[in-house]
Amino acid sequence: MKLLGEHAIVIGASMGGLLAARALSDFYTTVTVLERDAFPAADTPRKGVPQGRHAHGLLARGSAVIEAFFPEYNAEVVAQSGGLIGDVANDVIWIGRNVRLANGSSDLSGLLASRPVLEGHLRRRLLGLPNVRAVENCSVRGLVADATGKHVTGVRACIEGKPETTINADLVVDASGRGSSSATWLAQLGYRPPANEKVHVGICYMSRTYRRRPGDLDGKHGVVVAGSAPTWRNGIMLAQENDRWIVSTGGFLGDDAPDNDEGFLAFLATLPTMEIHDIVARGEPLGEFHRYHYVDSQRRRYEQLARFPGNYLVFGDALCSFNPIYGQGMTAAAQEALMLQACLRAGTKDLARRFFKAAAKIADIPWHIAVGSDLRHPQVKGARPPMLRFINWYIDKLHLAAIEDSTLASTFLKVVNLMMPPSSLLRPAIARRVFLGNLMPAISIASAAIETAKQEEPSS
Repeated sequence: MKLLGEHAIVIGASMGGLLAARALSDFYTTVTVLERDAFPAADTPRKGVPQGRHAHGLLARGSAVIEAFFPEYNAEVVAQSGGLIGDVANDVIWIGRNVRLANGSSDLSGLLASRPVLEGHLRRRLLGLPNVRAVENCSVRGLVADATGKHVTGVRACIEGKPETTINADLVVDASGRGSSSATWLAQLGYRPPANEKVHVGICYMSRTYRRRPGDLDGKHGVVVAGSAPTWRNGIMLAQENDRWIVSTGGFLGDDAPDNDEGFLAFLATLPTMEIHDIVARGEPLGEFHRYHYVDSQRRRYEQLARFPGNYLVFGDALCSFNPIYGQGMTAAAQEALMLQACLRAGTKDLARRFFKAAAKIADIPWHIAVGSDLRHPQVKGARPPMLRFINWYIDKLHLAAIEDSTLASTFLKVVNLMMPPSSLLRPAIARRVFLGNLMPAISIASAAIETAKQEEPSS
C-alpha cells in the first residue's frame, strides 16, 4: 500500500488503540502507541482498563475482523492461553425478555477469554510488526498544531515523569477511551467541542471468578441473561482460560450486587434462571469480588462539526461508548479500524470528515441496539418514539417464538453479534416465523411475563 507519511501516533493501547495502530501500520513508516500505563509482564488486569476484571466476550463480528488483521489470532489465544472457540448460538444459553432462546447450530463463531488475555495477545501481535512501537508510562498533555491552527503536527507528552516533550507526527489518533480529553484539546486550538449525547443507565455490576468443572452447564460455554421486568437485573457467566468461570451480575440505576457470598447468591437468585446461582453456590471462588460502575452511555458527535483540524482523528470509545452489558465496544472498535483502513486507502485529503461520517454509521447500529433496549426500563430517561415502541414490541414477540425456533434465535443473535443489520429481523420470512411462533399455546406463561413488563413501561 502507498505510504501516506513518516509517523503516526495512537493515544491509548487498549483494544481500540491497538486495532487503530494496526490499520495505520500499512500506511505510515512508523506507528507509535502512547500508553499511560506500564504493560503487565503477564496477561493480568491493569489500572488503565478497570473493566478488565469483568466478563468479556468477543462478538462474532469482532472476532472475524481481528482475525483478518492478525491471521490465526483466535487459534493462538486458544493454543497458548486456553481460550475457547464455540458456536455462539449453540454453546451459550441466552435468556432475554425472561425467556430462554432455543439453542441450535449456526455459523456464529465466538472467542472466549479474559480481557487481559484478549488484549495481551493483540498487543504482542501488533508490536511484533516491524514498524510499530509502544511508549509506556506516557501521559499525553495536549496537541501541537502548525501556525495556522488548522493542522495537528504532534502531541505534548510526559514520559516516565520527565519534563514535557513534543512528539511530532503526520497523523494523531485519540483512542484514549471514554475519558478522552479531545474536546478540551480542540478547544485550546480554537475549535468547538462536539455535541455529546448521553443516556443515563447507572449500570452497576459485581464480578468474581470460580473454578469451572467438566460437568458444569452440561458442557455449555456460558449463560447470558439480559435484564427485564420486574427486577431488570442482568447476569453473565462465561468460560475462560485455566478452567475458570467469570461471573458478573448487576442492575440499572444503582442496583448493585453485594460483595459477599450470601448477598451475591441472593442477588443471582433473582435472575430468571437459577443456572448461574447453582454453579456459584457449589463453586470454588478463585479471587475476590470486584465492582464496576458505568454511569452513562455517551456518543460524541464529531461528524456534525463544521470545523476540525487536519491530521487528527478520534476513535473507539472516545467517539462512542455503549452500555457494557451488551459487549459491543471491542467489536465496534474493530469495525472502525477496518473503516479507517478503507479511508486511508483513499488518501489523507479530508480524512477526518470521511472517517467520522463512516464511523457514525458503524456506531449507529450498536448504539440503537443498546439504547433501544435500555429504554425498555421505565426509569431510564429518553425519547420513546412510536417506531422504538414497535421494535421493542416486535422483539418481545420474536423472543417468545424463539423459545422453540432455533432459526429465529440464531438470526437474532447474528444481529446482536453485529453480523447482520437489525432490519434483517423484519424480513418477511422472519416475520412469518415470529407470527406463527406466537400462535403456539406453549408460550402462554412467557407471554404473560412480557405483558406484565409492558404494563410497567411509561406511556409516553
